[in-house]
Amino acid sequence: MKVAISYVGSKFKSKYVYSWIKLIFISSFAQVGVQTISFLCGIIIIRSLPINEYALYTLANTALGTMTILSDGGISSGILSKGGKVWNDRDKLGAVLTTGLKLRNRFAIGSAIVSLPILIFLLIQHEASWLTITLICFSIIPAFYANLSESLLVIIPKLHQCILPIQKNQIKVELGRLALMSIFILIFPFTYLALLANGIPRVFGNVKLKKIASPFANLLQPVDSSVEKDILSMVKRIMPGAIYFCVSSQITIWLISLFGKTNTIAQVGALGRLSMALVLLQQLIAMFVEPRFAKMEFDKKKLVRSTSIVFSTVFILLFIVVVCVHLLSEHILWVLGENYSNLNYELVLSMIGGCIGLFGHTGLILYISKGWVMNPVITIFISLVSILLGIMFTDVDTLRGILNFNIIIAFSQAVLHWGYFSYKILTINRA
Repeated sequence: MKVAISYVGSKFKSKYVYSWIKLIFISSFAQVGVQTISFLCGIIIIRSLPINEYALYTLANTALGTMTILSDGGISSGILSKGGKVWNDRDKLGAVLTTGLKLRNRFAIGSAIVSLPILIFLLIQHEASWLTITLICFSIIPAFYANLSESLLVIIPKLHQCILPIQKNQIKVELGRLALMSIFILIFPFTYLALLANGIPRVFGNVKLKKIASPFANLLQPVDSSVEKDILSMVKRIMPGAIYFCVSSQITIWLISLFGKTNTIAQVGALGRLSMALVLLQQLIAMFVEPRFAKMEFDKKKLVRSTSIVFSTVFILLFIVVVCVHLLSEHILWVLGENYSNLNYELVLSMIGGCIGLFGHTGLILYISKGWVMNPVITIFISLVSILLGIMFTDVDTLRGILNFNIIIAFSQAVLHWGYFSYKILTINRA
């Protein structure tokens, strides 16, 4: 009898492991497809836009990223944390989502009021005409609108590990972007058209994303005041750090915009586009690791074991990425075109900074998924110290200097986030 039970148990485990390997393999393959198409869109933009237009495109994307972060302010983290506790209750999960969507729409207005004037100022600094400025500001609205709901809607199927429908939707969106880029940018190489081609397919993609989320969450549920209170409580702890993150995460662009030349902005943006290849790994972490951590019990041994696996795996993968970029820099730069062909050393610096940044971000999203939020005073203080050190020891008005500066900032953030995550795990029993 015991032998039979043992056999059945081992067979069940084998099927479970096989199903997970199959899911990860298929999802990884699909994600490679998504990122490949996205990468092609980026290359079309880099090679098609004149260097001054690509500099304006980089500034607009930086402002869009700032608007997105400010409109979130910790709402998505609150939904992930609350949703992880009621993920198997359709009505309760729906209430969490609708509450988060309402809050994010409210925050969006404030983020636009703050970010757009800064974008306008920087565009004026780099001699953009008022017609160009107006068109750019209006053209980022579709992408911003899509960002408001996309990052919240995707949490629901992720909690249920319904990964493949998400990725199919992403592939359709990226194919839409590629089609619009091919039609418009190759013929009319203007920044505002590139931004529109980026945003419009994502708006339609969100309609499909709602249909994917609806079987798991009742989207007709009214706003829950207790859920709103809990999310706002988390937002109050995260928002100061999010505001600072808007500055620190894009500080290389801000500094180059103020002190550097227009060509340097384009170079930083182009090299950063190559670092976007790291998004594949980031997406896999967000789809498989983050939701599982959110649902994991506060068991010290399990968390230590799981965290150690994630830490070592991500570190090794990123180290391999840097080595490959160093060996293949000539071939990689060929993709960007003649304007960027002599940036071999700068490419390696850019990739090192991107890898360290992703490594630190992994620690951040894992401890936030457990509802742990670092005191923003600590975050801001350490970040300010690293920024001051970076300014003191690097030449921030040159491309190499700004990339070295970025490495210093990313390294300090990685140490901070993984250090805090380790501390919270080790103090679970005492808590």
